[in-house]
Amino acid sequence: MQNRALLIAATALACIVAAAPAAAGLSPAEAKMAAAVDSGQEDALALLARLVNQNSGSLNIDGVTKVGVMVRAELEALGLQTRWVPMQATGRAGHLIATNAGRKGDKQILLIGHLDTVFEPDAPADPFHRDGDMAGGQGIGDDKGGVVVMLLALKAMKTAGTLKATNLEIVLTGDEERVGSPIEVARADLVAAGKRADVALDFEGLAQEGGKDMGSIARRSGNSWRLQTSGKGGHSSGIFSANAGDGAIFELARIIAVFRTQLPEPNLTFNVGLVAGGATAALDNDGVRATAAGKSNIIPAVGLAYGDFRTLSQEQTDRVRAKMQAIVARHAPRTDASIEFSENYPPMAPTPGSRAYLAKLNMVNRDLGLAEMAELDPLKRGAGDIAFVAKDVDGLVGLGTGGKGAHAPGETIEIASIARQAKRAAILMSRLGAEKSLK
Repeated sequence: MQNRALLIAATALACIVAAAPAAAGLSPAEAKMAAAVDSGQEDALALLARLVNQNSGSLNIDGVTKVGVMVRAELEALGLQTRWVPMQATGRAGHLIATNAGRKGDKQILLIGHLDTVFEPDAPADPFHRDGDMAGGQGIGDDKGGVVVMLLALKAMKTAGTLKATNLEIVLTGDEERVGSPIEVARADLVAAGKRADVALDFEGLAQEGGKDMGSIARRSGNSWRLQTSGKGGHSSGIFSANAGDGAIFELARIIAVFRTQLPEPNLTFNVGLVAGGATAALDNDGVRATAAGKSNIIPAVGLAYGDFRTLSQEQTDRVRAKMQAIVARHAPRTDASIEFSENYPPMAPTPGSRAYLAKLNMVNRDLGLAEMAELDPLKRGAGDIAFVAKDVDGLVGLGTGGKGAHAPGETIEIASIARQAKRAAILMSRLGAEKSLK
């Protein structure tokens, strides 16, 4: 009877172990990382509150710098080498860069995030606050939550002993939301880091659909355009005549309508964000305000429009740009038209290499007992800093927090996503960091 009882107890224990998926495929070090994340979540939330309560709008030089100081202290406490790269030449605060020298010959991992937010000091106050399973505040998800996920993952790696051996370079930009100019200077350090890296991990917000976490391997570009039309001014009684023509506003509207009918194609979106026209009209340098003057009985001499278009590949960017230029060139008689482009963020096209990293992330999910992350439609992600390194290195997007309302008052995150994402990141980085570099 005693042997039978022992057998029953042993069988029951085996069933309990088998039913505990969180430990199913984790090594002892990885299990230690997961436990360290759980125990460190409240400290991570306290840090997140301090970061959120310091305004760091992209143009708030002092605020971005102060957030950089706070994050720098956290990185240095982990033993990483840090440096602050001032960006006065681009009209921005600067970037925080950190490195960790691990085993020679192993993969170099680039971690990407940003210190700034879309909320400038004159935005309505929204300090850090908790409401049940959610937390809110300015920039809490984009990207202060992502920075905290990164730090929590690195702390877990240090606790488990894997950080020391992992080759890391971290670039936290101070102007992701409003990139400084010239852009070649503003992104020089990030581009250089991408050339050194074997894999890039982007800690911006986690995409979710139907309550499920999604995997992201692509981001579309962010390009802007300015269209200007001109016409022959005069009395409105002559509009459409051979001598007067259509005027600047009708020609502006015609070109925009042709954009709408002739440009659509898969993975492309394009938008008109601001329009002005009249006897006189002007846009400010940032393209966010317009002035115009005219009268109902005067044919307008100037028409202006400002918009954007987003693509999934550089080839698509070049093709769409050429189509827009051709449409503009076919302007009506007695009018003129021109268009200028700014390619602010390049695209990050999906690649087999990035898809392979998503498969490795899903192996981590399996071993943690988490659901597999399906590949997100690229149309559902905007532009981001990882795209500047995409031509040199494959990677993953969206290792930051999950939440709602990014870029808008009332931005929130799901508190549980901090630990979930930090566990994924810590284990993934530890596994990738143990692989041999192919460079």
